[in-house]
Amino acid sequence: MTSSRGMAVLGLLLAVLCWSGNALVARAFTGEIPPFALSFWRWSLALLLLLPFVAAPLWRHRAALRRAGWRLLVLGGLGIAAYNSLLYSAAQTTVAINITLVNTCLPLMTFIGAGLLLGEWPQPRAWWGMGLAAIGLLVLIGQGSLTTLTALSFNPGDLIMLLAVADWALYSLLLRRWASYLLPIPPLALLGALMLLGLPLILPFYLFELARGAHFVLTPGTLGAIGYTAVFASLLAYLAWNHGVRVLGAAKAALTNYLMPVFTAVLGWVLLGEGLQPYHWLGGGLIFAGLLLGTKLAPRR
Repeated sequence: MTSSRGMAVLGLLLAVLCWSGNALVARAFTGEIPPFALSFWRWSLALLLLLPFVAAPLWRHRAALRRAGWRLLVLGGLGIAAYNSLLYSAAQTTVAINITLVNTCLPLMTFIGAGLLLGEWPQPRAWWGMGLAAIGLLVLIGQGSLTTLTALSFNPGDLIMLLAVADWALYSLLLRRWASYLLPIPPLALLGALMLLGLPLILPFYLFELARGAHFVLTPGTLGAIGYTAVFASLLAYLAWNHGVRVLGAAKAALTNYLMPVFTAVLGWVLLGEGLQPYHWLGGGLIFAGLLLGTKLAPRR
């Protein structure tokens, strides 16, 4: 594994870890912070923190930003405005296990999209890796029991989450497709540009939410939730993910999404004292094996 590929993989793992925490925050504060309020203030705080560091680079690279043009607006709308707003909306009406299950569609959507949009059909090894990781994920979701797995039910919130997954797959694919326009822009400046364009797109929905009487109270808990999502799930995770997609491609990057339930289980063990069961280890092991196989990172013999 080359150094650049290794750093890309570590970055993707870091992004998925941060987003696992984001899913926990979304569930924990359902009913306390309305979805568009959390999305709006998350990105507002993230932009406030980032802007002092990217104002000068944005100005220096204004020519490259102009060349990217409408592509930045599309990416800002998909990756900044839409995805997390949809996820937070889905968390209002569906349970965590269903969000995890719907997320398993991401690698398949990205694999097919990579072929259709980019002409980059994954090699058989990647498909085998995706299948192996999917089996591991089903072991986790079903808690090692076929009866538990078949008893799962779905509701309208799951359809919202499916839209979020399709949105994220398209965002990742377009990052790759438009790489020639985006590469001249430094990663921090690119993220700043996407935030500047994406945040105003959330505002009308947030104002509509306020007009309907949905608001939240500032407490240490709600401030902590917004702070976590702004720093870790926004700044750190997006920088890491965007870099991973540039290096490895959208399809391989999407495979790391299978690790989200593993990280969620570990976070639940560390933060909530929830014990790790044998099915956690079995499912997690299968997912890691599938990830290594699908991204061609397994050691050569």
